[in-house]
Amino acid sequence: MTEQLPDVQASTPDVSVGLSQVGVTGVEKLVKIARPEKRPLVFSAEFEVYVDLPRERKGIDMSRNMEVIDETLEAAVSEPAYRIEDVCGEAANRLLEKHDYTSQASVEMEAQYVTQDETPESGKPTQGTMDFLASATAQEGERTREEVGVRVTGMTVCPCSQQMMSARARDKLRELGVESDDVKEFLREVPQAGHSQRGHATLTIETAGEPDVDLIELSELAKDSMSARIYNMAKRPDEDHMTYEAHANARFVEDCVRAMAESVVSEYDHLADDAVVTMKQSNDESIHQHNAHAERIATLGDLRAEVTE
Repeated sequence: MTEQLPDVQASTPDVSVGLSQVGVTGVEKLVKIARPEKRPLVFSAEFEVYVDLPRERKGIDMSRNMEVIDETLEAAVSEPAYRIEDVCGEAANRLLEKHDYTSQASVEMEAQYVTQDETPESGKPTQGTMDFLASATAQEGERTREEVGVRVTGMTVCPCSQQMMSARARDKLRELGVESDDVKEFLREVPQAGHSQRGHATLTIETAGEPDVDLIELSELAKDSMSARIYNMAKRPDEDHMTYEAHANARFVEDCVRAMAESVVSEYDHLADDAVVTMKQSNDESIHQHNAHAERIATLGDLRAEVTE
């Protein structure tokens, strides 16, 4: 019989320091979400899997982590219906069960989802994309926390630059002899130019157990937080629509995050106060080499208090 090799991972490390997250990233799997009376949603997802490592242990059982992920995802795909965050939750719980030396396990997932859209004016069919986000953290003696969310793109217009262009237009119209009331009406009906950005909104909700949140509904809130929606295919009437909508609803990056906060408070009154909401907005600037970013992570209870106040 071949002599059994020593378990190097279980040996004592040279430096006795515990680690909060050790695992694998870039694990790609095909995920299917079954829906009643509808075709299932199918997409390619990428997973990150971690456990904590005590200070007296040199390493984790890497192959065991991969085995758990494979088993969990294969089992989940065969189920008739489930939520993407539940896949993460089940995997995190299995990791916790299979690693007797760890007290916490987490699984994160990101997947791109293709949507069927219709252009706003010409009504032409087109496709769009969004990112589905999900994660779960399992801890000994505590209920597993699950997070679900989306990342979407849109368009924003800078209110500051728009005000400067409005002032320029107002001065020129008055110089041409246009009456003051007519100038006001014109500027009210025809929003002036402002430098625009492609915006990236991220909105997630985390609760104990599975969040009672619909991903598509969440994506709608995130899209509406920006100045205007964008479409991959657009005829001239669609371009006019998007341009007008964006300039009529100019928003700073900070405004987008606050709009998400207001929408979440309005739409999710059934969620508990301890639900954690993450809101991020990043804009690709058109007139700068840097980008703009704003974010807020808060409990729903705190957001409710601030929004209602």
